[in-house]
Amino acid sequence: MRKSYVSIAAMITAATLLAACAGGGASSKLKVGLVTDTGGVNDKSFNQSAWTGVQKAATEFGWDAKFIESKQPTDYEKNIDQFATEKYDVIVTVGFLMGDATAAKAIQYPNIKFSIIDNAFFPTKGAKVCDDSKKDCYVDGGLKNVTSLMFQEDEVGFLAGVVAAGISKTGTVCTVAGMEIPPVVKFVTGYEAGAKWMNASAKALHVYIPSFVDPAKGKEVGNSMISQSCDVVFGAGGNTGNGGLLAAKEKSLAAIGVDVDQYNTYPEVKDALVTSATKNVDVAVYEYLKTVNAKSDKGGILTANIKNAGIGLAPFHDWDSKVSDAVKAKVKEATDGLKAGTIKTGYQP
Repeated sequence: MRKSYVSIAAMITAATLLAACAGGGASSKLKVGLVTDTGGVNDKSFNQSAWTGVQKAATEFGWDAKFIESKQPTDYEKNIDQFATEKYDVIVTVGFLMGDATAAKAIQYPNIKFSIIDNAFFPTKGAKVCDDSKKDCYVDGGLKNVTSLMFQEDEVGFLAGVVAAGISKTGTVCTVAGMEIPPVVKFVTGYEAGAKWMNASAKALHVYIPSFVDPAKGKEVGNSMISQSCDVVFGAGGNTGNGGLLAAKEKSLAAIGVDVDQYNTYPEVKDALVTSATKNVDVAVYEYLKTVNAKSDKGGILTANIKNAGIGLAPFHDWDSKVSDAVKAKVKEATDGLKAGTIKTGYQP
């Protein structure tokens, strides 16, 4: 009889220990994975900023965090699969180009929370799922486990254009742009509209380059537009755009960075950087993950704009004394007008 009681007590103790290990140990930590676009995690721009947001949340909430770099577009799905295989709870994907892969995998892994930057999915009825071969996955809404983090790039692009036209001596400004996809088109459209708003006779040039990782081409294109009198170069294309910034630096001209305050992340060109058209990607990612921690996250679209301070111009840094009070006043006027809706950027979705 005594042995039976000892045996039962031992069984209860073992079960309690197993439960504790399963629910309260290190394995209970939430796991967050970031899949970068092809620019890599140290791109001095978008991916780097997203990873900063993930790291901040992981540190604050005691989570495990890891990133996987995509070397080419064919890596997107397999990198997501790797996180899924490793039982990650949340996967953040970076960039418009990851839309198809994110949609397909969100259907395949309905219990994983996904967040994508710069691609808008909205949880509506009538989702189409992948066919048996898992090719040509197409989704029209229905992604209730996906939260899209969107930005009104045209608004901050507009402000950058105001600055550019305000400081230009030739009256010609330009953009070295990446792929012709909605976020980049918004930047370009806003920049050119802002320049025209500031100076009706301003001339604006732009070239779209079908890559975000070709700084040599960006520099070549930048130099080409500089030869056409452009004296303020906006680099809106990841590492490709960085080539345009370098072209401006080497010609002792002005440049405007993108996505993050590139004065801090791209010191090689900081002397040329007047400001940067920033998207607070790190803040957007962190704020999303904060809702995950609070268990209040939901699928849908979260939009950062001028009104909610999700986007904005970086400080003028070394150029502060070179940007006149009159130009600064026009930036404030444009900011107020964008917030009030009395100024339009000209971008049409």
